[in-house]
Amino acid sequence: MEVLLAIKGKDFILTAADRTSARSIVVMKQGEDKSRALNKNILMLYSGEAGDTVQFAEYIQRNIQLYGIKNGVPLSTSAAASFTRKELATSLRSRNPYHVNVIIAGTDPKTALPELYWLDYLAASVKLNFAAHGHASYFTLSTMDRYWREGLSLEEAKSLLNKCIAELKVRYIANLPEFTVKVVDKDGIREIDL
Repeated sequence: MEVLLAIKGKDFILTAADRTSARSIVVMKQGEDKSRALNKNILMLYSGEAGDTVQFAEYIQRNIQLYGIKNGVPLSTSAAASFTRKELATSLRSRNPYHVNVIIAGTDPKTALPELYWLDYLAASVKLNFAAHGHASYFTLSTMDRYWREGLSLEEAKSLLNKCIAELKVRYIANLPEFTVKVVDKDGIREIDL
């Protein structure tokens, strides 16, 4: 029932995550932020089992920050995605694997080149131009495929994200009233309104 969406633009990544925490047919909480800043220019969106997601997200966040402190250089987006994939693969082969799906969005602060990675709980990792996790992917990927193009401006990406959310409201049985929308660019991570 969770929704994670991300769209790569010219020099940014636009992300959206629903704000509902639910299990089965019960909504436990509204206003949940399903993202973590891994460093100044990398954002991780996550969904999955309630306990697993928070624990895994904090573990990844703290280890990536520790790497930056120890080495004096923050990890790149691709390195953060590789580290996260390795941790998912390691946990998959343990007695208590994490059941977490992840989208990692980042922008290189020097070149302003954005990168977007989709990872699932089976430790598959793919670099994409747009991504979705959860049931939303059944309804939004076709819209993103139709309207996404290289070099989208922020306004065009917001318009595309609005189309995806409108499609969810029409087609998806679950009521997802709120989304947290964030932009990752060379200046950092910021929350925006649609």
